[in-house]
Amino acid sequence: MPDEVKPNVAEAPTQDAQLAAENIASGEEKAPTVDIEGDYKAAQELSVSDVDRTGQGEAAAKAATAPELEVPKQQETKTQAQPTGNPDDYKNMAKDVGDSTTEGISNVSDDLVEEALEKGQPGN
Repeated sequence: MPDEVKPNVAEAPTQDAQLAAENIASGEEKAPTVDIEGDYKAAQELSVSDVDRTGQGEAAAKAATAPELEVPKQQETKTQAQPTGNPDDYKNMAKDVGDSTTEGISNVSDDLVEEALEKGQPGN
């Protein structure tokens, strides 16, 4: 059912709205009517396009959102180390890792540790 708009001159945000409200109040212009239910029904009809009512809309949406490249399916691979039992293989692996006899070693004496502990204590 259409509702009649009743403008208030004091609440008009612009000069044009104020002029229109004055003209409606004086009777020079007819007050506009608003059919909320009719507008809502019309909006529902317009919210779905003609293409979407057919299968073409779904096909167009799939084509528009399809990835450009196909992603291959995951394949499970199993890796199994072959036991050799040859000590030379282990020696070669140790050489590849590096000279562990000199890495990570520093000259730390008991005196140096004591000095570090003293410096770490809060002052008195």
